[in-house]
Amino acid sequence: MRKFVVLHCCLFFIVSSTFSQNLHLFNEGERIVFLGNSITDGGHYHSFIWLYYMTRYPDRNIHVLNAGVGGNTVLDMYKRLDGDVFSKNPTTLVVTFGMNDSGYFEYNGDNGAEFGEAKYQETYENFKLMEGRLKGLSATKIVMMGGSPYDGSAEIEDNTALKGKNEVMQRIVAFQKKSAEENNWEFLDLNEPMTAINRKYQENDPGFTICGLDRIHPENDGHMVMAYLFLKEQGLTGNVVADFEVNASKRSVVRSENCEISNIRGNKESLSFDYLAYSLPYPLDTIPRGWNVKKSQADAMEYIPFMEEMNREEIKVTDLAKGGYKMFIDGEEIGTWSSDALSNGVNLAAETRTPQYQQALSIMHLNEIRWEIERNFRDYAWIQFGFFQERGLLFANNRASLEAVDKETANNLWLRIHRDNYARMMHQSFRETQQAEMDMLISKIYEINQPVKRKITLVKI
Repeated sequence: MRKFVVLHCCLFFIVSSTFSQNLHLFNEGERIVFLGNSITDGGHYHSFIWLYYMTRYPDRNIHVLNAGVGGNTVLDMYKRLDGDVFSKNPTTLVVTFGMNDSGYFEYNGDNGAEFGEAKYQETYENFKLMEGRLKGLSATKIVMMGGSPYDGSAEIEDNTALKGKNEVMQRIVAFQKKSAEENNWEFLDLNEPMTAINRKYQENDPGFTICGLDRIHPENDGHMVMAYLFLKEQGLTGNVVADFEVNASKRSVVRSENCEISNIRGNKESLSFDYLAYSLPYPLDTIPRGWNVKKSQADAMEYIPFMEEMNREEIKVTDLAKGGYKMFIDGEEIGTWSSDALSNGVNLAAETRTPQYQQALSIMHLNEIRWEIERNFRDYAWIQFGFFQERGLLFANNRASLEAVDKETANNLWLRIHRDNYARMMHQSFRETQQAEMDMLISKIYEINQPVKRKITLVKI
């Protein structure tokens, strides 16, 4: 891991506008289900959101569940509501679609505009079916989420942009917003702010995109942008890990937020105190994860003010003797700062060597393993609803099911890819074991994410 340097970007005003809270905060015991296509199915944004809650609200035990299926349109999602979505008993259901609904290659044909209009009308009609079902969920909060954009402006080698596709997607977002207003549902849009980031960075780098090299599937950095935009709409701007100030000469606590400072000892040249933060810093993964992925979650810090707005663990120590100071936490050397820097404040959440960051990092790794297991269930859902449902074999999980798969694998690449996973997941005992492993991981996360009292020591060099 590396120390995270906070970057100041001229784009911040785009995603750091006036405080708002269009989405409710997740409360203890909530089950949040994200319903979508492949961007949700194989993506990390929902996992990154849950990781925020795991570290920022250690006593708020929630469950975030993936209900994405690759290739889905809103009509496909409608068809699996009962078997794959409502069966998860969501207290909050986040609904996003539009990428597959809006179509693809015909945009660059002779009748691209007419094609786009036809796809828009088809999507609207199919959405009305979905809307009718969602209106009946009196005990479930509904969030309409305008999906991440198709990036038609990036210059990408061997990938000709589809003209007008994202404009149709934005029209789909518009009727999602209208539906949310009419039904008193919550709403946020990912398309517009992500498009703004792309266009701003493309001014200097025409090949830049946070939507992936296929213009469709964001890499880890794009998914972190999505998570940030979601958390921002929950009103979490300014929500600190901890924020405190200690006066060295008086050995007193000037102020403290979301933490306790006690047992202050020493003087202006050597100071120690106990520090109990009620939250953990958010750990940022520096490894690009996924097939052919180039960018990591941490790379998103260049585009969004997440560190400034949502990941501050601020230590301020005033009235120290002038000079440099080494900081130790639980005996581990963290770094060296001047008395002026400590007086102005240091963001410990950017220091990956702290014991509290390492504690958070273990949670990140456990959550990543949980995500990988959950992906097996999503691949299982793909074959159930994308192949078996139309053949009358939904959840049959018998010899006839596997034979039906094997009969078609030669002509269906995606079926070949999912075949081995299905051969395991078709057995109830295997699914139960996988679920038990996920439950164990979640239980362990909510065991090790609890606050730990640390000892901070400052020694003058």
